[in-house]
Amino acid sequence: MRARQRNNRRGPLVRSLTAATTALAVAAVLAGCSSGGSTTATSSSSPSAAATAASFPVTVAASNGKVTVKSAPKRIVSLSPTATEDLYAVGAGRQVVAVDSDSNYPSNAPVTKLSGLTPNVEAIIKYSPDLVVASADSGGLVAQLTKVGVPVLIEPAVTKLDDAYDQIQQIGTATGHRAQARQTVTSMKSAIAADVAKAGTAHKGLSYYWEVSANPYYSVTSQTFIGQIVSLFGLKNIADAADKASDGGYPQLSQEYIVTAKPQLILLSDNSAADGGQSPAVVAKRPGWSGVPAVKNSQIVGLDDDIASRWGPRLPQLVAQIAQALEKAPAQ
Repeated sequence: MRARQRNNRRGPLVRSLTAATTALAVAAVLAGCSSGGSTTATSSSSPSAAATAASFPVTVAASNGKVTVKSAPKRIVSLSPTATEDLYAVGAGRQVVAVDSDSNYPSNAPVTKLSGLTPNVEAIIKYSPDLVVASADSGGLVAQLTKVGVPVLIEPAVTKLDDAYDQIQQIGTATGHRAQARQTVTSMKSAIAADVAKAGTAHKGLSYYWEVSANPYYSVTSQTFIGQIVSLFGLKNIADAADKASDGGYPQLSQEYIVTAKPQLILLSDNSAADGGQSPAVVAKRPGWSGVPAVKNSQIVGLDDDIASRWGPRLPQLVAQIAQALEKAPAQ
């Protein structure tokens, strides 16, 4: 996902990608994209409140190391849109007292002026949190909150699907909802597998261009999280040949390069007004693009930019959108 993820909201991935309009920003966001590993707990949790309470303390191996949560958290603050979605997906929504200004899903999340990019510890502490979840240790967040006894889980943007699943299970363990977290992951895996299987291999080798931003044009390679998601369908990424080590998987492409590469499918993750408003109609009118197969055959798809910039429980919806786009694309 990427810099455009402003910590994962696009404000992928921060307005998850307009912030991604610079290669430096992109590389920075994905620099350490891994979820951190498995979780451990002193005992397994159960559906009852008593059993859940008895399962604490728990220790979670997050990106910032082993974090111990001494008792079931009752006041959780989320500074990451993806973490916010994870929390509600595993059943911890009632424990969430505040989320950052970029968290916009689910609609009943308690949105505040808190920032995940430039966190204000004093402002966070005013919510009396007993657990804070963020996507980065910005401004010494972990050290400052640890001093006042507040455990912090750092769950950064991921580069692998398994890492996304791990983060959901880590959050489930840390909040006392291990069983529901497992169910969430199982459901995600099942939905994704079903869409990939339904698409089959008819479009294997079809070339595509994923647009992160326009003017300048930034894309994703197959090595990124998004690239790996699309690769599930066996598609060929035109950005791979242009990638450089310094790009971090998000190369800046010239208009000439894109037109010459002749992508058969164009996927837009910058189609919202906040991210540039690059709709299929706008792309079709770009000077010199009329000969691009995707333009010529009306194979330009505007994706839900929020879903395309996050790595949480709505991933199956992104996979479904790609699968639906392929239903209308030419077979190979």
